[in-house]
Amino acid sequence: MDSLKTPILDNHLHLDPEHGQGIDAVKDFIQMGGTHLLVVNKPSWHLGINPTSGSDFDAVFETTIDIVETASEILPGRAWPVLGVHPGLISRLVDERSYDPETAAELMCAGLDRAASYVQNDTALALKSGRPHYDVSESVWKASNRVMKHAFRLGGEVDCAVQLHTEATDDLTDIAMWAEDRGVPAQRVVKHYAGGTLAGPTPSVMSQKDRLETAAIEDEPFLMETDFIDDPDRPGAVLGPKTVPRRVRWLQQNGYETAIEQAHIETPKMIYEIDTESTLASNS
Repeated sequence: MDSLKTPILDNHLHLDPEHGQGIDAVKDFIQMGGTHLLVVNKPSWHLGINPTSGSDFDAVFETTIDIVETASEILPGRAWPVLGVHPGLISRLVDERSYDPETAAELMCAGLDRAASYVQNDTALALKSGRPHYDVSESVWKASNRVMKHAFRLGGEVDCAVQLHTEATDDLTDIAMWAEDRGVPAQRVVKHYAGGTLAGPTPSVMSQKDRLETAAIEDEPFLMETDFIDDPDRPGAVLGPKTVPRRVRWLQQNGYETAIEQAHIETPKMIYEIDTESTLASNS
């Protein structure tokens, strides 16, 4: 595989060393030219963990931290963990475990507190939160927004970016204002699974050609992701780990050099304060 001579970062994917491809997915990414990864912990229930306290999330986080360390040993660049509580947990707590929404929110906030402690001691890079992308009751919606605001408060306290899982939309200016009010600049709020344009936060664009072309033409800060879920029971779900390097090659072939630099060098530096060029050089 010819070298693309640029850092290549997948901003949002999952790795499951026990049930999924784990490090083999990282090797696939590297084979296609990938260099850097932001690895988001899988939802707690995907790992068989049913938390009842904030500390119960530690096992979820440690699984991600461990495989990030292994991935960094073989990547041309390195990987970083992004830790948090999947917003879909509130439905599992309310619908399956008979929590009321407010009590469920308290548990999720406690999990975010634990995630922030890893960011505080430089074990993790950023937080992950959000709200359901499907229809929920008004009480669950309000509780979910409360959890997300708590994530912003924590992000402000530990000075980190916050990745969000939300409903599909091209306008989240209200959420960006909530973040700003709690100490997180709007640009450091990252909407995962985004389209090519987004008002408010920074889009982490799903690496489909139409979305990427829109983002490239917009000439605004953006990131690229696959949301690879590493689930053997859903092998065709979302995008595979080879996709981002392939799409970078496609962008290059179509003359979008500036967009490549934006997504893989400038925007990561702006949002996460990471230098994909120097970390690539130091490992070469």
